[in-house]
Amino acid sequence: MEKRLIYLDHGATTPVDPQVVAAMQPYWSELYGNPGSAHSYGRQASHALETARRTVAECLCAQPGEVIFTGAGSESDNLALRGVMFAARQSGRGNHLITCAIEHPAVLETAVQLRDLFGFEVTILPVDEYGRVRLSDLEAAIRPDTALISIMAANNEVGTLQPIFEIGALARRCGILFHTDAIQAIASTAWDMAAMPIDLLSVAPHKFYGPKGVGILFVRQGVTLVPALTGGSQENGRRPGTVNVPLAVGAATALRLAVARRAQDVAHYQSLRDRLLDGLCRLFPQVCIITGHPTARLPHNASIAFRHLNANDLLMHLDMAGIAASSGSACKTGNPKPSAVLQAMGLAEEWNRGGLRFTVGQQNTLADIDATLDALAQIVPRLYKLAEISG
Repeated sequence: MEKRLIYLDHGATTPVDPQVVAAMQPYWSELYGNPGSAHSYGRQASHALETARRTVAECLCAQPGEVIFTGAGSESDNLALRGVMFAARQSGRGNHLITCAIEHPAVLETAVQLRDLFGFEVTILPVDEYGRVRLSDLEAAIRPDTALISIMAANNEVGTLQPIFEIGALARRCGILFHTDAIQAIASTAWDMAAMPIDLLSVAPHKFYGPKGVGILFVRQGVTLVPALTGGSQENGRRPGTVNVPLAVGAATALRLAVARRAQDVAHYQSLRDRLLDGLCRLFPQVCIITGHPTARLPHNASIAFRHLNANDLLMHLDMAGIAASSGSACKTGNPKPSAVLQAMGLAEEWNRGGLRFTVGQQNTLADIDATLDALAQIVPRLYKLAEISG
């Protein structure tokens, strides 16, 4: 009998929607011109690129000129931080950046490099036991030379939603630019950039059934960026290099589809997530806890931690059972380091090596969730037994 395969790692990436594949197809080998060329081939490509830009803008309630296509969500994060901070230094507006301890490495490591190699001042805020930034901590960290606040909309590991409206409002009152990494939250939240107090927003289409290798950065009109790359005038001089038209078309198509089906997807995800979390708490009441905020969390994210278990062992046994999930472990094999996110949330060492993340998707069913619970009902006791024997 063929083993049943269950994919519960949509927070890492998603399959590309067939409609997205179809939309991209002509631009690989038929309409292949360089959008910067003046001839008819180039004009066709340029038309497709600008149509994609308008589509993204409409989905975000933004202006087309506020949309930049990049090579990845991580590049969008990099461009936002480097671009704003170097522009602020150039204009004498400030030298200080605020972020938080559980940001994606594309933000956190960029902030650290800006500090260590370029001499910027950086404040890394702590988070509470649910992974949320305290507004009082943020307000206390603001200085006269603060140029940018970068706080993610939702954490990629535990799914906690940050109070980005309140953060953005505070930033605006203080005359500080606000960037949010919305990569995990973009498809499950309505975005009105004309009204929201957000100046820069990063997006990765492969998280919502679009292609890999393309990112989006919203930059509010009037915000100056120093480009991280040089050598071309593409994307209004903010991101040089020949734009990948097929991927831009795919990104726009995926975002349009995500907006159209948001309500039904969110309802579907929540039903699966809640069934999984309820089942885990029922099966393992003494050794399993839900991580992240209990209510202010992504609809597709079910994050948990097992006491005194190794997340890599759990993942290996799940994979052998045909179930794909992920963890916050810093290592792929061997004894994992504690999850930096769980540590920042204050979880004791007995928990922070056993963190798991299940992220559901469109194709998942209640039967998938029940099969996963059945598998864990066998795997977890077996791992505790092995721990007793070896320990």
